[in-house]
Amino acid sequence: MIELVIFDCDGVLIDSEPIGVEVDKVAMAALGLPMGEQEIVERFVGLSQGAKTAALEELLGRELPADWWEEYRPLHTRLTEERLGPVDGIVEALERIDLPGCVASNSSHRWLRRGLGLTGLYERFAGRIFSGAEDVPRGKPAPDLFLHAARTLGADPARCVVVEDSPHGLSAANAAGIPAFGYTGGVNSADRLAGPGRVLFGDMRDLPGLLAAHAH
Repeated sequence: MIELVIFDCDGVLIDSEPIGVEVDKVAMAALGLPMGEQEIVERFVGLSQGAKTAALEELLGRELPADWWEEYRPLHTRLTEERLGPVDGIVEALERIDLPGCVASNSSHRWLRRGLGLTGLYERFAGRIFSGAEDVPRGKPAPDLFLHAARTLGADPARCVVVEDSPHGLSAANAAGIPAFGYTGGVNSADRLAGPGRVLFGDMRDLPGLLAAHAH
């Protein structure tokens, strides 16, 4: 029996990763660290803003201002308003999943409200949205966020499942002892997501059947 389905947000519910990568590409070039899209995906996708900043400071060998990303917020806002939609197939999948669900993302509550709101998904999860950037000491790949979500909602972690699209998120699920479903239809390839305790799938429309099979 599955007591709780824990969804990541970016790349699982909302198709925001390509937008983030595009903005990061502009930011990296301006910082003197020109990177291609694949390198940005491998280095940064799935990290909290704080973890991304720390990684950049290590690469640059210097500290960044706390608000360094604010310069790029207008571009991110414009692209979000122009392009953001739900991940392909997720709306159909959610309609067919008759299980309690929540959102557990490394993003801020501000972004989660905005991204889920723009795509019409916020009301589905209102009151059950958790931020690795704000609600726990350590975001993914630490297990804290998933364990916090399960505990808050009264679910046994062993009876939860996680739906993720990044290596960091899947590692967090493994560390929490929670079975994970890795979505390969986004920016991360199947070979980056493969590992023990994980079921990979490429179409969100397949998720209800996979959850039903897992429950039995």
